[in-house]
Amino acid sequence: MYHVVLSVCGCCGALRPRYKRLVDNIFPEDPEDGLVKTNMEKLTFYALSAPEKLDRIGAYLSERLIRDVGRHRYGYVCIAMEALDQLLMACHCQSINLFVESFLKMVAKLLESEKPNLQILGTNSFVKFANIEEDTPSYHRSYDFFVSRFSEMCHSSHDDMEIKTKIRMSGIKGLQGVVRKTVNDELQANIWDPQHMDKIVPSLLFNLQHVEEAESRSPSPLQAPEKEKENPAELAERCLRELLGRAAFGNIKNAIKPVLIHLDNHSLWEPKVFAIRCFKIIMYSIQPQHSHLVIQQLLSHLDANSRSAATVRAGIVEVLSEAAVIAATGSVGPTVLEMFNTLLRQLRLSIDYALTGSYDVAMSLGTKIIKEHEERMFQEAVIKTIGSFASTLPTYQRSEVILFIMSKVPLPSLHHPMETGKTGENRNRLTQIMLLKSLLQVSTGFQCNNMMSALPSNFLDRLLSTALMEDAEIRLFVLEILISFIDRHGNRHKFSTISTLSDISVLKLKVDKCSRQDTVFMKKHSQQLYRHIYLSCKEETNIQKHYEALYGLLALISIELANEEVVVDLIRLVLAVQDVAQVNEENLPVYNRCALYALGAAYLNLISQLTTVPAFCQHIHEVIETRKKEAPYMLPEDVFVERPRLSQNLDGVVIEFLFRQSKISEVLGGSGYNSDRLCLPYIPQLTDEDRLSKRKSIGETISLQVEVESRNSPEKEERVPAEEITYETLKKAIVDSVAVEEQERERRRQVVEKFQKAPFEEIAAHCGARASLLQSKLNQIFEITIRPPPSPSGTITAAYGQPQNHSIPVYEMKFPDLCVY
Repeated sequence: MYHVVLSVCGCCGALRPRYKRLVDNIFPEDPEDGLVKTNMEKLTFYALSAPEKLDRIGAYLSERLIRDVGRHRYGYVCIAMEALDQLLMACHCQSINLFVESFLKMVAKLLESEKPNLQILGTNSFVKFANIEEDTPSYHRSYDFFVSRFSEMCHSSHDDMEIKTKIRMSGIKGLQGVVRKTVNDELQANIWDPQHMDKIVPSLLFNLQHVEEAESRSPSPLQAPEKEKENPAELAERCLRELLGRAAFGNIKNAIKPVLIHLDNHSLWEPKVFAIRCFKIIMYSIQPQHSHLVIQQLLSHLDANSRSAATVRAGIVEVLSEAAVIAATGSVGPTVLEMFNTLLRQLRLSIDYALTGSYDVAMSLGTKIIKEHEERMFQEAVIKTIGSFASTLPTYQRSEVILFIMSKVPLPSLHHPMETGKTGENRNRLTQIMLLKSLLQVSTGFQCNNMMSALPSNFLDRLLSTALMEDAEIRLFVLEILISFIDRHGNRHKFSTISTLSDISVLKLKVDKCSRQDTVFMKKHSQQLYRHIYLSCKEETNIQKHYEALYGLLALISIELANEEVVVDLIRLVLAVQDVAQVNEENLPVYNRCALYALGAAYLNLISQLTTVPAFCQHIHEVIETRKKEAPYMLPEDVFVERPRLSQNLDGVVIEFLFRQSKISEVLGGSGYNSDRLCLPYIPQLTDEDRLSKRKSIGETISLQVEVESRNSPEKEERVPAEEITYETLKKAIVDSVAVEEQERERRRQVVEKFQKAPFEEIAAHCGARASLLQSKLNQIFEITIRPPPSPSGTITAAYGQPQNHSIPVYEMKFPDLCVY
């Protein structure tokens, strides 16, 4: 009888464990009534009072939830999850880990369900759990299932648009919860491992890419902000920003690689809009000091896609451009030259692809069809990227980039490999054009107060060596590059049109006094610049753009780098250009001759107003007015137009149409300019001007006279007998000494005067002749000194009785003891 009573009592609710009774009491008879709050408070108090019972409470709640899910009693399922959430929020004891395991088991059960409402319910509970900071760490907890399941929910394709949106948003929130729970806990599973990043990042990008269309029914203004928050794309963007913002230095690579793979797999480089948006999000979300890691990833990806379609490579380059500009505001680090080196390498590869028609140069036929216009589009994208990134660099880095690009330009006159044959010549030409285009992009807007730093000798020599190439396009690029460097006050656009304005004040030019550094630069390089300008004017293939660039270059030199000496030399240079058009030794076409006349008129009109010498301005104005009446084909207004009005007879140009050097010298000489130098015609240096410019003093070089005679010279077999010194000889020397001193003084005066007034070209020519004489004497000395030494034993008699030096090897010679140390 006792056993029967005991078994009956065991079935009674009053005899069950207290935690089970408390759990059962929170469930109402009708699930629609919701959680019984008073009983829930009792359960919470019990859990806080007896934390060792928390794991049993969790296990029992999990058991009831699984049973209710199986019986489709979803009302009780919601109540159980609400109770779990409240217990999690209230309890933070050391034994919470076992309770969490039960909680996660219940969440996983809900996520496995096919019911969207249960999936959303489980996700919401997990998000609440993710926001809880636990007091005790967990060493064995795993979130692999949740990463996989939430990523799968992010790609939901439910038929109902509203349900699909809710499921995707739940998936995004779940991933956000996983990141928050694990990213800062070193004891948790490493969320930055590729196995997790390869699921999380593409899921976020998928929702960021597919922006859902707005619902047909327009929400009220009060509901609009709420509806915007329900957009999966915006939620995915916030989650991605949070993820990248938490990334440490060593985790950036694992976070960026899935982005690149996603863009590859979904062909998102070609429209490039989404790719640019993604990397803007990335660059603005990561820490600034990590920017260069993203740039390196993009550069590596560009190299990996070297044989992809030009549109794909162009998309990567444009994304790189946007990312590099953002990175430049932070820290780019050592990737500056690496980036330019990669871009220039890709530029050269693109040129090869366009010429050969194949991605494999070794093969005659490529596996892919290469479209030349697409390669050209890619090349323009590379050049644009080079310019946009360089514009954000500081001056010192920009100077390094300029030198780096110039060193890659193939030049025949320097030690640079040049390819031969028709294909090689085309490749060289295209490479030169593309690199000069890149250099022009980098130099645009370049601000450097010191021209010696902006245009160092090694750079200027290489640049000007391309200014005289036969290719007109290359010459034009060189002129534009020079203009970009010299224009430091934004005056370039004011000279885009060649004209003879009667009042240049309308141009509102910004003019500063020539600095000492600029004066030193012009003393060193002016003749080099003048020579290339003069020879560029004589090119037969020049078109209107060339003359506009030449005019702009002359004008900017006059504004930026001019002192009195430079103004005089520029006037002489332009008058020499006028002589080229008049004499026409080069047999230039009529258009070129008229263009040179017009160029000279425009520049002299400008410089006369800049010098503000009334007589000079009057002479220039008179000639221009005369040309307007009788020879308009010699003015820019009739030459540099769409349909130039030219004259076929330029051989009989009267002197009234020309700017006269004697008249200009006279009027400027009266205002303090060097009239003697103005009277001398300009003659370009056709020798190595750099060699002359590096000498300490032209006067020292010319006055250096070395008379060296070798006593063993073979040309002088007989010695000239020494002059006999007598009383008469001494007397004559004393009497003539005064006259000799006067002659020597006069000779020195003439030499000094010659160096002061003679033109530089005459001094250079004289110096070259003296240098040749000196070199011949040195050659004689070297020829003598390198001969084998004579034998210490004297000479021996050869055939025909002629004495002949007998040479003994040095190691066989016997030297006196005094020579041994």
